[in-house]
Amino acid sequence: MTDLADLPPARPLRPGACLAWLAHGWRLFLRDPARWAVIALIFVLILAALGFVPLVGWAISLVGLPVLTAGLLMVADDTAAGRPVRIDGLFDGLRRDAARHVMLGICYLVGGLLAAFVAAAIGGSAALTGALIGPLAAAGLTAGGVMLASIVFMALWIGLMMALWYAPALIVFHQAEPLDALRHSARACLGNLPVFFVLALCLYVLGWLAMLPAGLGMLVLVPVVAGAQHAAYLDTFGQRPALPDPAESA
Repeated sequence: MTDLADLPPARPLRPGACLAWLAHGWRLFLRDPARWAVIALIFVLILAALGFVPLVGWAISLVGLPVLTAGLLMVADDTAAGRPVRIDGLFDGLRRDAARHVMLGICYLVGGLLAAFVAAAIGGSAALTGALIGPLAAAGLTAGGVMLASIVFMALWIGLMMALWYAPALIVFHQAEPLDALRHSARACLGNLPVFFVLALCLYVLGWLAMLPAGLGMLVLVPVVAGAQHAAYLDTFGQRPALPDPAESA
């Protein structure tokens, strides 16, 4: 277990660093595109299947996303080291530090719910105030409340994404506790905001392009983003330490 004070400090990054991260992910994908595509397909199918579970599927899929992301990161690490791409590596997040990765997923779920609750409270309070004042005011306040709620939700969600960007790597490579990993990741991202503004813009565009050919582009985008996360960790925190034995970190 690693305390927050023992985690490596984040380096300052140039704004275009994320382009090199995406290029790193593309190169890793090209080393074995067939197996990477199979991994991405399994990743998407698992999350889709979890989402179809009645009533709680959306929550289970949110919890499962960081767990599978850790597996993708470890596959990317193996590929970068010249080792073969292992399809079952997608489940390495359950083999190593399983409890921490699941707890990270629970934090993701709770963070998403809190963001939605705050946004709903803002929109609901504006609509209620408008209804008390009068019908004309209700329309204006409701529209303004919805817009403000959307902005607040987006800001909170972006903050959550920044907290999650490095967290799986900090757990995998440093056995950090989930809350420590989230805080350290958020600080690293906030200290390099221009980089993550460019990264968010790139991922937004790439996400739309990946969905155009019946969503088949996700079979490429998922591995590329996994490789980009791997490169981002190395670029921000330096070379990773040696991984402990799985039995020690379970």
